[in-house]
Amino acid sequence: MRRLGLSLMAAAMMLATPTLAHRGHGGLTVVVIDPATGGVTVTHRFAAHDVEPALVTVAPDAQPTLDDPAAVSALEAHLDRRFRLEVNGERIDLDHEETDLAGDNIRVDFAGTGTAGGAVRTVRVDLDFFPGVHDDQEQQVNIRAAGVTRTVVFRPGSPAQTVVFTR
Repeated sequence: MRRLGLSLMAAAMMLATPTLAHRGHGGLTVVVIDPATGGVTVTHRFAAHDVEPALVTVAPDAQPTLDDPAAVSALEAHLDRRFRLEVNGERIDLDHEETDLAGDNIRVDFAGTGTAGGAVRTVRVDLDFFPGVHDDQEQQVNIRAAGVTRTVVFRPGSPAQTVVFTR
């Protein structure tokens, strides 16, 4: 009887493991700034199962699935509007470059250009991608300039954040 009880407990724990493995909702944004050229690349990465519930509000006229090209286009435009970047006080306008949908992984790339030739002193990031969708959504932003990386984390309602680079 004890062996049966232990077997049932082990089976229940194995069934619960996939649920426990993904408790939060998060994404990663990587900003790379080339001080010599002023070139800026921004890559946003998400899990599709975190983004698809947001498509109801992001793309109200499309199907709430990444299988719908209209929903993907609306997502790209939404990310472009909801991500704001300043380098040394200069707003960087970003253009969509590429979107890669691979299984549960989403990568959306943008690029822009700021003033070339100067040292990167401050970078200000403001974003709020999916308000009201996941209360525990976190977006980590890694900002890389001249071989140095700084990291900030955004949660729903977070204000803009500024990172300082010193040499």
